[in-house]
Amino acid sequence: MSSATPTTDATFTADVLNSDQPVLVDFWAPWCGPCRMVAPIVDEMAKTYEGKIKVFKLNTDENPNIASQYGIRSIPTLMIFKGGEKVDTVVGAVPANTLSQAIGKHI
Repeated sequence: MSSATPTTDATFTADVLNSDQPVLVDFWAPWCGPCRMVAPIVDEMAKTYEGKIKVFKLNTDENPNIASQYGIRSIPTLMIFKGGEKVDTVVGAVPANTLSQAIGKHI
């Protein structure tokens, strides 16, 4: 059973930028209410698109470098990366179908 895997400042390049598949990254923090609301949706995307995309979570409190590098100002922010480039961004706790549409454009 698939779910989002943690990534960090140290592993982000290997996990996300060097991935051979599109990647969904959930930028979140433990104190963020909307982040907790969107977490099950992110895990659902990991299951739905298993084998097509990789799904990672990045705790912005513990990994400030990557968060600031991508200009994360509000969380949750969900970014889609393809071929090492950011190709899409969804900000806020969005319903599953919104996230699914965003992913669908890149796989």
